[in-house]
This record gives sequence, structure tokens and C-alpha cells, in this order.
Amino acid sequence: MLMDSFRLRAYSLIWWLVLPLALLRLWLRGQREPGYREHIAERLGRYAPAPTSPLIWVHAVSVGETRAAEPLIRRLLRDFPSHTILITHMTVTGRATGQQLFADESRVIQAYLPYDTLSMTQRFCTHFRPQLGVLMETEVWPCLIDACRRAAIPITLVNARLSERSLKKAQYFSGLLRAAARKIDRVAAQTEDDATRLRAMGAQHVTVTGSLKFDIDPPANGLAQGRDWRARWGNRPVLLCASTREGEERLLLDAMVTASLPEHFLVLIVPRHPQRFDEVAHLIDERGFRWMRRSAWRSENLPSDVNVVLGDSMGEMFAYYAASDIAFIGGSLLPLGGQNLVEALSCGKPAIVGKHTFNFEQITEDAIEFGVAVRINDADDLFTQLSEWLEDTSGLQDTSARAAQFTQLHRGATEKTLRLLSEVMR
Repeated sequence: MLMDSFRLRAYSLIWWLVLPLALLRLWLRGQREPGYREHIAERLGRYAPAPTSPLIWVHAVSVGETRAAEPLIRRLLRDFPSHTILITHMTVTGRATGQQLFADESRVIQAYLPYDTLSMTQRFCTHFRPQLGVLMETEVWPCLIDACRRAAIPITLVNARLSERSLKKAQYFSGLLRAAARKIDRVAAQTEDDATRLRAMGAQHVTVTGSLKFDIDPPANGLAQGRDWRARWGNRPVLLCASTREGEERLLLDAMVTASLPEHFLVLIVPRHPQRFDEVAHLIDERGFRWMRRSAWRSENLPSDVNVVLGDSMGEMFAYYAASDIAFIGGSLLPLGGQNLVEALSCGKPAIVGKHTFNFEQITEDAIEFGVAVRINDADDLFTQLSEWLEDTSGLQDTSARAAQFTQLHRGATEKTLRLLSEVMR
């Protein structure tokens, strides 16, 4: 116990030492994304008055976690009508996503989570006094979890995932992280493999509940928007490159230059991070493609000679999926771990992934086995696979139907997770 306390205090001290650099980074990042210069006091544990109603707290660090939390938060609002739901984030895009998803919910409030020091996390717990804390996916913060334990706030980790690579990294800080993991009251893991790795990290009460993302219903307005886009683009094949990461766009565009593509083929590129929109625009321009930004295209028909649309908008991913024929899932061409392909499949879009999917390995392998996803070696393989699918129109339609079926077969994580949370609340 004394050693755990020493490690925690040393870790908190390191946070204080790097805090000036963290605040400087926020301010510099605010040059591109002004939202990072807002609500800075919250990141230091200073907040507006808390609601007087009982409160359940959900931490969803960024966009993906916020979207994944939506079905669970909707059920919490329904099943606990006297409670306010506090959603905390670390990124501006995560907060903006939460605002969009819950704009009609007066019982949902948002804030930034403070930096992980002993005093700031203690202020957070004392200020809000939630009856339950719900951390999404991989958010194991030692000081935060210790502060919750000291304040008698039950803490859970849900939709939890841990790759083999992340486990190996965590072992470098095993003393600190194992102590934090042991203090988590309950863990709801996505897969059996995730559960095994979470136990190896120190989590003690682990249940497999599946992925909450399977329970997300594609929004009707997003699907309608995508169909409207498609009607204005004309009868042309459309590939969506979704949530691409740094280095991938260059590979995709270079392969596109040499690929034998159908006439009037259209590629949508939607970078994962908005601060990279201008960088990707420059890459497209360098290669001489006729292209257009989503932000510059309104309601007119898309010119037939436009080869590439840069998705430089927020909150429209389901519309992009609905407007496409096939989706490449970014983060997988390079060793970045990949993004979740469930949203693409839920919209009935077959998925193409690269070799690097260790963040979502089990779901990806299940989709490949079911025949609704294909793994490729490199960007050239992507366009080869694309041509094969586009040449077999009936086969592509069948695969699209099976993609939606695959997500239906895996639903139910929200109900299982809610039962677990209700047990902890009691």
C-alpha cells in the first residue's frame, strides 16, 4: 500500500511538472481548433455549479467513444428519470459530438475531465459527487480512479478493449496501472480476448458484454442526407475512405493515380482529425485530381469531372457511409490499430481493412469470416479488391445485405451493460 501511494504521488507530481507544456499545447492547438482555448478551467478541475439532482457520470474521451456511449446514455436517461447525466471528454471533437447527439436532452450536461493529478481529480469528485462513474473503452487514469475510490464513487469500465500491443505498453507501468485496475468495481469487456488481457492488467471483476457500437442505430436524417448526396452525384461508383490517419492519404492517392478505375469514379476521403483537413487538401491538389471540399459543396449537383471529395465536415459520417458503395476503414494501412468498422456495416456497406487492426481485432476477424469485410495488404490491393466487387453487381448487393445482418446478430451489449451498471448502483 505504501508503495502504491508513493507511485501515485510521483505520477501526480510528473503531471504538475508537465502541466505548463500541456497548457501550451492546448493554446497552440487552438490556432487550428479554437475550441481548445475554451473551458480551460475545467481541465484544471474548476467547474460551473453542479446540478442538484442525482448524477451519473460517463467519460467518453473523443468522437468514437461518445458515439459508442450514445445507446447506453439513452437507456440511462430512460431508466433513471430523476438523474442528470454528466458526459466528460478530453477532445473538442468529442464534446461537439456529444452536443450534437444530445442537443434535445436537458438532463445531459458536458465538461472536460481534469488532468490526472491528485488534487484536480479530487476536486472533480467533490464538485459533482456522481452516484456512478462509467469510463468508456480504455480510460484507466490512476489518480482519477483513486479519487473515486476515496470519495466512495463506484467506478466501472465499459465497452472495454485492450489490444496485445497496449497490454505490453501498460506493463512498463504495471505497478501504477495494476493498482488502478484493481480499484475498478466492474469491467464490461467487448470480447473474451479483451477480458483476458484486462485481467492480466489487474482488473478483477470482468464480464464480457460485447460492443456497444452494434447497438447504434444509424440516424434517419444522416441516411437521408447521404441518399440525397448520392442522387446529386449521379450514377457513379463511390468509395469512402473513412477516418484516415496521417500517412494513409498519401498512399491511397498514389495508388489511385495508377489504378484502373471505372469512368466517373468518385472517392470520398474523410480524415479522422479535423486539424489535418488542409494538409490532405494539399495532397489531393498535388496529384492533379479534380476535387472539391464538402464544405464548399452545397445542394447543387456534383460536377461529373470531380474525382475526389474531401470530407471536411463534422458529424456527417453516417451520411458519408449512406452515400458510398464500399468503405475503406482508416488507421489500418499503417501500424495504427485501425478504426471500428461496425458503423460502416450497420449502414450496409462492405468494409475493406488493411493489415493493422489490432485495436478491433476480434470484431474485424468476425466480419471477415462472415464475408462482409476483406483484408488487403496495401493501397494497390484496395483498388484491386474494389474493382472485383464493382464488377460483380449482384455479389456486392448480397454482401451489403449481409453487412447489415452481421450487425443485427451482434446487438445486445447495451442491455447487458445496463444490467451490470444497475447492480453496481444497488
